Amino acid sequence: MAIVYYSFRVISWCISRLPFPALYCLSGFLCFILRDVIRYRRKVVYNNLRNSFPEKSESEIRKTVRKFYQNLADVILETIKQENLSLGQYEKRFIFSNTEVYEKIISQGKSVIVGIGHCGNWEWMGNALGLSVPVKGYAVVKPLSDKRFDKYITRLRSKTRNGGVISFKEVYRTLVRLKNQRTMTVFAADQTPTRGEINYWTEFLNQDTPFFLGIEKIAKSLDSGVLFLDLQRTGRGYYEGNFQLITDDPRNTKEFEITEKYVYLLQKAIRRHPDNWLWSHRRWKHKRT
Repeated sequence: MAIVYYSFRVISWCISRLPFPALYCLSGFLCFILRDVIRYRRKVVYNNLRNSFPEKSESEIRKTVRKFYQNLADVILETIKQENLSLGQYEKRFIFSNTEVYEKIISQGKSVIVGIGHCGNWEWMGNALGLSVPVKGYAVVKPLSDKRFDKYITRLRSKTRNGGVISFKEVYRTLVRLKNQRTMTVFAADQTPTRGEINYWTEFLNQDTPFFLGIEKIAKSLDSGVLFLDLQRTGRGYYEGNFQLITDDPRNTKEFEITEKYVYLLQKAIRRHPDNWLWSHRRWKHKRT
């Protein structure tokens, strides 16, 4: 595994030094390799799209598939590019709107929990957000099994002094320890629970879908405001994150209300730009019994 890692680091170092025009030329080639040569999860992508959008024609599905693979290739190479991406470039290429919703919550002395989906470039989002918010920010992540690769990706995700990562296994314990500080914690809550972790099902993109309840439980326990961050690509290498309020008073919400609103806002964002989401994820591998 060491040979694989060090070979990758030589290649990634070279890629990170490419100017953006060259990076996107390489991305076009990577898109072709992923989609047409190794056919990376093509069956999963097509099935997910057909089941999610039964009203779309086959030509519309194929068009979305093509755009999805190009977006995926861009995100992969843009993530590697972070090694040589200046903080000023984050500020130029990733903007945030409707920030007054989190500023109001923070001014009330509360921390903020932000739910996102795997849309746009979620990897750039962490560092860009760390440059924007006035409090310490954390991204909840699942550590990689290989310690070398995990250290590499953690370093890319923690380029700003105001940002860091928390293992999903340590998130509640960490936030309890920091409860006297105002923080912003970002959850990519559209991932699939394991069979043993499933406690809640709802309809999402025309299918029965399990969701984690972590955001809702932590928000109610710590009285944190909850926001959805709609991540969209505005141009190649340019992104916008729009903050949308879910609740600033979590303890007075009904059971599952926070989770349902997150699901609604995520679905709305995906329907607006369907190629922008991570369709290669096996999101519906579990069936409700």
